[in-house]
Amino acid sequence: MRDASSPHIALDAVGAAFRLPGRLLRAVPYGNGHINDTFLAEYESPHGLRRFIHQRINDRVFKNPPLIMDNIARVTSHLRQKLQEIGSPDLDRRTLTLVPASDGRSYWVDPEGKYWRTYLFIEGASSHDIITHPRQAFEVAAAFGTFQAMLRDLPSPRLQETIPFFHHTPTRFAALERAIQQDPCNRAATARAEIAFCLERKAMTETLLTLHHQGLIPERITHNDTKINNVLLDDQTGEGVCVIDLDTVMPGLSLYDFGDMVRTCTSTTAEDERDLSRVKMRMELFRELTSGYLQTAGNSLTPAELDHLAFSGKLITFEIGVRFLTDYLLGDLYFKTARPTHNLDRCRTQFALVASIEQQEEAMHAFVRSLLP
Repeated sequence: MRDASSPHIALDAVGAAFRLPGRLLRAVPYGNGHINDTFLAEYESPHGLRRFIHQRINDRVFKNPPLIMDNIARVTSHLRQKLQEIGSPDLDRRTLTLVPASDGRSYWVDPEGKYWRTYLFIEGASSHDIITHPRQAFEVAAAFGTFQAMLRDLPSPRLQETIPFFHHTPTRFAALERAIQQDPCNRAATARAEIAFCLERKAMTETLLTLHHQGLIPERITHNDTKINNVLLDDQTGEGVCVIDLDTVMPGLSLYDFGDMVRTCTSTTAEDERDLSRVKMRMELFRELTSGYLQTAGNSLTPAELDHLAFSGKLITFEIGVRFLTDYLLGDLYFKTARPTHNLDRCRTQFALVASIEQQEEAMHAFVRSLLP
């Protein structure tokens, strides 16, 4: 992509590599993702207008694109098979559909060595960045629950880890401790309260992994980025139609996914909100998330997973706060920032949400128990 203002120039070659029908009419940047370069491309075909998603994979974040594409191809193929088995009439809307390149692979490598993939565009459905109605939380959680449940019997071999230790909270905490000790940018003094908040809660970082090692929480196939905008909602009915953004699909714990839903869906403030009095875990949204998730995934969860649904929201919120704080102490090396204290602001927002969850945790547990047989 030499000229971002004229994506046709590079995308003509992409369309040809995937043998798309007809002539490229236009291609425009699509969505608000911060990692991959995504374009909505329209083609004039003998059967009318056809739309596709072209995506250039960010190989700085994902070091092994063929590995990612192997995971995605296996997952989407399995989901399609499961949908066929239950007689779903809407296969091309219920799972992402990869368009194979002319050599049969699930990706194409351009002359600059960059990796591209192409999906069918899912018509009549949209992603949303914030929850504007509680029912959306239900639909998002139900969609992710269905996604997990359908992948329970994915045949071996085990999916490969696209980002090792992605939700391994003790590893994230150890990185924070090193950053505190080294303090390369002399920022620790400006984050004393946040560092103290973390150190007081270190013990909980081991909770889920201990249960996993005891055999009480099994390894599953998880999405690992369960934000609301990674589920397409039907434009007419509001139903959760399709889970998207599968780059981080890999082995993990189900509670990582549910916890991240709690983190991203139950607080309606921005991730970097500086007025911390506005940051609250909204119980009505937690109830919708839990109801939707248990409706589709509940039968497959172990007692320990059910017992830790509320806890998982606290843990994953804490984990991302730890990551923001670590990056702040190291000089903002990972997350993009717009101001000198941006990562510290993000960290404070996450910790305010942790505190709000702690205040309501027993009520959250009680609601989960009320839904169980």
